[in-house]
Amino acid sequence: MPTEPGAWPAKTRELHNHHFDSTIWDDFRFRDDDIVISTYAKAGTTWMQQIIAQLMFNGAEGLEVAEMSPWLDLRVPPKQVKLPAVEAQTHRRFVKTHLPVDALVFSPKAKYIYIGRDGRDVVWSLYNHHANANDLWYEALNDTPGRVGSPIEKPPESVRQYFLDWLEKDGHPFWSLWENARSWWAIRDLPNVLFVHFADLKKDMPGEIRRIAAFLDIAIDEAAWPAILEHCSFKYMKANAVKSVPLGGAFWDAGAEVFIHRGENGRWRDVLTEADCDAYETKALHELGAACARWLAEGGPAD
Repeated sequence: MPTEPGAWPAKTRELHNHHFDSTIWDDFRFRDDDIVISTYAKAGTTWMQQIIAQLMFNGAEGLEVAEMSPWLDLRVPPKQVKLPAVEAQTHRRFVKTHLPVDALVFSPKAKYIYIGRDGRDVVWSLYNHHANANDLWYEALNDTPGRVGSPIEKPPESVRQYFLDWLEKDGHPFWSLWENARSWWAIRDLPNVLFVHFADLKKDMPGEIRRIAAFLDIAIDEAAWPAILEHCSFKYMKANAVKSVPLGGAFWDAGAEVFIHRGENGRWRDVLTEADCDAYETKALHELGAACARWLAEGGPAD
């Protein structure tokens, strides 16, 4: 376990855009049992929040997961509002981030769970998220004070064009998948970091939840196990999406249910051409290296 100064990852930069205000991490006061959920975005963040809430609260119904587990570096509401609310929490805190490691404050006190997913699946989920967003979403991201850089605009009608723009412009209109995944991959062997893959959760949710519980030092009440599994299913989460989606889904006219979409992989296979896929895979290999690119595409052991 690293003990020397400098052995832990250090924050080296700030990230600001229509979503991010990374400076909030400078003022976040860590506790010994904090949990940080990290993803690029649309890789299973809300699912992991639900899993952790269910483990912590023993399969309880009606948990306000979106309120309990805020996206810390989202710039709305501003940090002057968000930080006191998080500081006032009395349960074990579990916040989420979409930042690369070098843009947040990394603490040896906390435990970090990084969730990965094939970038093509991520983009399909991002497109659903973006295409269904309403005017309130755009106003919050573009018009509230503190935005740095260009506003986020409405997406093209074609999901394939959305993917090609994202690939060509390094994550446009959001942020770079490559620097996010690469930065977390570099610290995957730290004792307080756990890698989880969306495909593995789909394949063996009970086994992955037990692995997560062990990492977080949460003892599972076997009597509550059936309820935990039920409440972590996509069917349950979609039916109860108001509890786990920010502002109860107010940013999407179709409601909170559209935020928790299908939870399916491979929908891009019928849309992207062979050349599109080759371009993506070549880029992933170049940006991430063979081991990280393989893990991001397939899951399994992060080694």
